[in-house]
Parts: sequence; C-alpha cells; structure tokens
Amino acid sequence: MPVERILRRLTQLPGARTLWCRFPVGPLPLRVRFGISPRPHYAYGVYSAAELAANLRVPAISAIEFGVAGGRGLLALEGIADEVSRTLGVAIEVYGFDSGSGMPAPVDYRDLPYVWGQGYYAMDQHALRASLKTAQLIVGDVVETIPDFVRTPGIAPVGFVAFDLDYYSSTKAALRLFDGAPESHLPRVYCYFDDIMWPEIACHNEYTGELCAIREFNAEHPHSKVAPIHMFSHMRPHPAPWNEQMYVFHDYQHPLYCLNITPKDADHTQMPI
Repeated sequence: MPVERILRRLTQLPGARTLWCRFPVGPLPLRVRFGISPRPHYAYGVYSAAELAANLRVPAISAIEFGVAGGRGLLALEGIADEVSRTLGVAIEVYGFDSGSGMPAPVDYRDLPYVWGQGYYAMDQHALRASLKTAQLIVGDVVETIPDFVRTPGIAPVGFVAFDLDYYSSTKAALRLFDGAPESHLPRVYCYFDDIMWPEIACHNEYTGELCAIREFNAEHPHSKVAPIHMFSHMRPHPAPWNEQMYVFHDYQHPLYCLNITPKDADHTQMPI
C-alpha cells in the first residue's frame, strides 16, 4: 500500500509519532495501525475486538481491565472504547476489576513476592468513580467477583481484556472469565498481559507470575487456549515492546470460531505478484 509505505518513512523521523499522538489526526484504523495512541495496546485490542464483532454481526462487546489501581488505564480504556464504538458501530461496555484496597498478600513464590507485596497500587475509589463516565468499577476479590460477573445476564460478550494484576494467583483467578458459556465471549478474545516483561528484576518465566497462570490455564483447558500472536511485531509498521504482550484467547468450540471473516476481494483471494 503506497500510503502505508510513505507513512512508515515519515514516522521514522525523530519525534514524528510523538507529534502525531499529540495531534491525532487521520482515520482511527490508520492510527491504530501505527500505534498512535497513549495506550496503543489498548487501542489495538479494543479495535480488533470490535472489528471481529462487526464481522460476526455481534452488536456489542465488553472491554475489561483487571487491576485498575489509580484508574488511568481504565479512563484511557473508556475513551478508546468510545471512539472505536463510534467508528465501527459496535457498542462497547467497559468494566474495571480491582480489590479497591491494593494488592493482597502474596500466596507463594509464584506471586513474585520479591517484586510486589500487600497494599501496592491502592486506589481512591471516590475520586475514580467521580471521573468515570460510562465504565463500571467492580470492587472485590476476583476469586469472588469473576464467577458472579460471568453469570450476570445481559453483559455483552467479552472481546478485549487487559490483565494487570501482577500476581500469578490473581491472574489465575481472573482467567476464569473464560470459563463462561460461549455467548459470554467472542470466539477469539484479544488480551494484553502487562506483567510478563517488566521489571527486569522479576526474571519473568513460565513458572511464576502471569506466564505461569497462562501455562496452567492452557494445560487445564483442552478445547481453548491463551496464546501469543505469533510474530506479531513483524506485522507492525513500527515494532514495540507491547507487541510481545498481546495474546488471544481461542475458544475452539465456540459456534462462531470457524465462521470465515476474510474479505472476498482481490487483495485477499489472489496471490501477490
């Protein structure tokens, strides 16, 4: 695509993408493609989920943040969801899950107690609720709030989830979100895992933290998996660290999983010359 090639070169100039973020002109799909957002991982996940929903003719989805803390992420998610909804015509409900009192005590070594501890990332509930426009804040232990949420009628299918709970134990409990009936989620749910890369002292691996929770979830679920988007960074105009933090929950037995959503045009049905 000539436009993309030109933009790739222009946005390689020092400060170009920072300036574009400051003045976000241009169509939303193009800005999502080039990561022009204060939280490009949220923008990509929400837009991709809403686009999938539109292709499946699903009228509404839910976008979720686990680990709200001070609330900046949830406020950003709320704003992104609003713009994506207006662009694609898919209604987007936004939910934030948090204990409300900071992180609980670590359960064992898998929670990386040498990195995080009880009381970290407490929130000011009153101030945050006053700042939210449409997003709903769900306060409590995710061990208890997730089962109730999944059973609640009328909630739109989950399309995007940001996991920022730090601990293995909390992430493992949050992944129970995907144990709901097929109608509770899209066949593929875009996921962002915040705590699989930083900080360096965490020495992240598949036997501790969020990566351990993902590994165990996959071992326990033969017909669904949480997997990274293979070579995702190589498909982006400008690779970024967050590319390695994007995963997708695949529900292989979902009735819509195999529905073809590839556009039937020459770009997608003919071999390139």
